[in-house]
Amino acid sequence: MGHFRNRRPIAHFSKLLTLYIMDNPGSIPIFEKKNVVITGGAGFIGSHLCERLLKEAKVICIDDLSNSSIGNIEHLLQYPDFEFIKYDVNNPIDLDAFDELDKFRVKYQGVQEIYHLACPTSPKNFEQLKIHSLWANSMAMISTLDLAVKYKAKYVFGSSSVVYGSPTESNTTFSEPEEGIVNHLSPRACYDEGKRFAETCVETYRQVYGIDGKSARIFTTFGPRMRLRDGLLIPDFIINALDSRDLTIYGDGLMSQTFVYVSDVVDGLVRLMQSGPDISIVNLGSDHLINVSEVAQKIIQMTQSQSKVVFEKELIFLTKKGIPDLQVAKEKLDWIPLVLLEDGLRKTIDYAIANKSAVTLGDAPGGQGSLS
Repeated sequence: MGHFRNRRPIAHFSKLLTLYIMDNPGSIPIFEKKNVVITGGAGFIGSHLCERLLKEAKVICIDDLSNSSIGNIEHLLQYPDFEFIKYDVNNPIDLDAFDELDKFRVKYQGVQEIYHLACPTSPKNFEQLKIHSLWANSMAMISTLDLAVKYKAKYVFGSSSVVYGSPTESNTTFSEPEEGIVNHLSPRACYDEGKRFAETCVETYRQVYGIDGKSARIFTTFGPRMRLRDGLLIPDFIINALDSRDLTIYGDGLMSQTFVYVSDVVDGLVRLMQSGPDISIVNLGSDHLINVSEVAQKIIQMTQSQSKVVFEKELIFLTKKGIPDLQVAKEKLDWIPLVLLEDGLRKTIDYAIANKSAVTLGDAPGGQGSLS
């Protein structure tokens, strides 16, 4: 009889616990693994981040596939701790409305981390994506930050080095405290000024709602799953070299910039998420400046191509690149880029060889590249 008498108090306690969890989603213990939302998760950097976090978390990948590919995450769909939701985060999002997330107990456990990487970028289709870029850096910021407020989740935004503007003769290295100078009316402003406004959104939500929100200023990144033949420098170099076509550099032979491999950026994003609330902005990139002509020659050599390097007038949407000051990343995140340029190029070349026959927009495994 004692067993039956204990049932009512237990049921009452269970009801109270459920009500408390619903009212305090950010205060509950993790049941098994943390729930992590990644917007833009089917894109270039996002898909690699999904892979990385799947080892330690339940991953909710949200992407509308407007500028990315299901092929980037197709190999992840089989895992029980991974769920893909096709959705446009420019609209407010209610995770409770998705029945497929019941297995992650989102209604009770909530969400512990949000990575916001959704932003359509394509040098080749830049004009067609301007309005979408505005939306991603404004409305999508509000909807995902509201989600962080609801669940009291930690939040990392994938910003860009473009917030600094172009380097000058007296200043080629950018550190986080610098305000930068960006032309808010330029043809690129929807992206460059958009990223600055997006960072303002994160900082404002930190001030008003007290969320642990952070912005990662990502410098030029490369690796497998970048969209091929889309105007992105290294993928275009590789594809043209494989086809024995000229490698075009838009600018003069003196143009130099930095390149960081995607796995290093992913590691930096994870470390930033794990850092304390005192870290709000950090540069992620390589501080090794290399001549673009040298990169082109390396690719020609590695692909055993007969291609030549040619120079053409600079494109309007391309900007000169600065060098990231990595002191904050090194001291606060214990992070430095580890992958050598040659090793990263080899992996990217192997990917391009395997996928160059399927490069039409929306068909090939592609990615949300970077204009940074």
